[in-house]
Amino acid sequence: MKRDISKLTENEFDVVVIGAGMFGVCAAWEAAHRGLSVALIEKGDFCGATSANHFKMVHGGIRYIQHGDIYRIRESSTERSAFLRVAPHLVQPLPIMIPTYGHGMKGKEILGTGMWLYDLFTADRNLGIEDPKRKIPVSKFISRQDALDKFPGLNKDGLTGAAIFNDAQMYNPPRLALSYLRSAVEHGAVAANYCEATGFTKKGNKVTGVIAKDILNNENFEIRGKFVLNTVGPWTNELLEKSLGFKVEPDPAFSRDAAFVVKRVPQNNIALATTLKTKDVDSLIDRGGRHVFMVPWIDRNVTLIGVWHIVWGESKDKIYLKEEELKNFIGEVNEAYPEINLTMNDVSMINIGLTLFGERTPGSTKMSFGKRSLMVDHLKQNSIDGMISIVGVRATIARGIAEKAIDKISKRINKNIFESKSKVLPVYGGKIGIFDDYLKQETSRTNLDPKIMKSLIHNYGSEYSKVLGFAGEDKNLLSPISNTDTLKAEIIHAVKDEMAQNIFDVLLRRTDIGTAGNPGVKAISESAEILQKELKWSDERKTQEIENAKTYFEMNGAVKDYHSEQSLNEVI
Repeated sequence: MKRDISKLTENEFDVVVIGAGMFGVCAAWEAAHRGLSVALIEKGDFCGATSANHFKMVHGGIRYIQHGDIYRIRESSTERSAFLRVAPHLVQPLPIMIPTYGHGMKGKEILGTGMWLYDLFTADRNLGIEDPKRKIPVSKFISRQDALDKFPGLNKDGLTGAAIFNDAQMYNPPRLALSYLRSAVEHGAVAANYCEATGFTKKGNKVTGVIAKDILNNENFEIRGKFVLNTVGPWTNELLEKSLGFKVEPDPAFSRDAAFVVKRVPQNNIALATTLKTKDVDSLIDRGGRHVFMVPWIDRNVTLIGVWHIVWGESKDKIYLKEEELKNFIGEVNEAYPEINLTMNDVSMINIGLTLFGERTPGSTKMSFGKRSLMVDHLKQNSIDGMISIVGVRATIARGIAEKAIDKISKRINKNIFESKSKVLPVYGGKIGIFDDYLKQETSRTNLDPKIMKSLIHNYGSEYSKVLGFAGEDKNLLSPISNTDTLKAEIIHAVKDEMAQNIFDVLLRRTDIGTAGNPGVKAISESAEILQKELKWSDERKTQEIENAKTYFEMNGAVKDYHSEQSLNEVI
């Protein structure tokens, strides 16, 4: 996967995809494996915004039972199953426990009815999933004592037991996006990060390509395309209005979603869902408020807590979280489950991004979630041919939306394409069969620490040996970065094979180094030393990259108001 801008300008592509979050990379893979020529550009890094900073859950749609929304249940379950099939190294089931109280709306009877219906609506959820540990089991109930054994801090007053259902969890969202991207590139797609779409070329009322800017070299160029698929999400209307003079109507509303990594060793491998004061106003059945989830991130030995929503009416490029907001949320979490007893200093990582929402009043915490992803055909809405815009509602359904978009585009450009196999065809690294068997087999073939091997297999799956190949004769590259399970060879692999351009690309998206919090100055400095050599940085550039990373992680420690990586330069 090489960054070569010249390849974007040589030929006309069947489809040009702009935006390389989860929806963009899934669209590139969908188009490429079905026989279309594809170009993909991203103004930042691949999977560098919301797609990297969400709660890492793959939702199967159980919440939509309360909404009576059968379509979303089926859609969510179908797409969760697809992830479990095609990316067994990066997606696994996540058991979630909901305590039950009394015999009313919070009791086993009501909850059991909902779960029975959910299991019925998703009866095909395990079709084609080879690994038994990747299959989603039926929901079940446990006794009061079993619930307290798992979570001793539960409110005992009226407690009758608990229900356990399963969703799924991404091991590392950016690595999942990179697997889709690398699959697309291996099927002929041409991709480049740090290339911003600044406008469109037109002939009459038809879009014929994209005007782009290479941010790294400050050069403008054009990409010719028979069709353009716009997947820039929250930046959609800004781009359309600036370059074409119209926007998607009504103007989509976005929530700033925040989730937190906290320094709490998981009590077990089960997530706990407890209710907050905030209501889900769209729920037809009110069980006492929306849920906050305390989720084990077992392989990082930390706990994930979220999600917290607020309607975002400010700049899409400068997302921030105030210290006072974080204090309030920690207070709500402590009230919902007092035993966790969180403080500000327990927060080691803040993940924030923008998600399509239903409520529109800026600053509102009213929980009216986005219901459907938007797929706008601009020929129908704006009399402009050659472009579709997608604003996705959540990463779980990106593959399915991509399939629909490519079906539509192939008809519009009058090109026959292959049948979609993205529900079953393993993505890059996904050819491992039974995960535990593969891990055991490959670990026995190396002299590496089992923890390091597990990290390698999770992140790179069946392609992990390509990482080891970069060690060559320098066995020092098979040693880990200080205080991590990440090999030094992974950083070289990130540069040579995955287009990493700066220290954040490596610490936050290509490797595990900084995904759970500050890895420490030594780990940052060691990473920068390798990057300096591979990217031919000056000493001044290396020093600045180290300082940028230190500033980011210091802010992310919840001591100060936190700004997203996108606005970090303004803070500095």
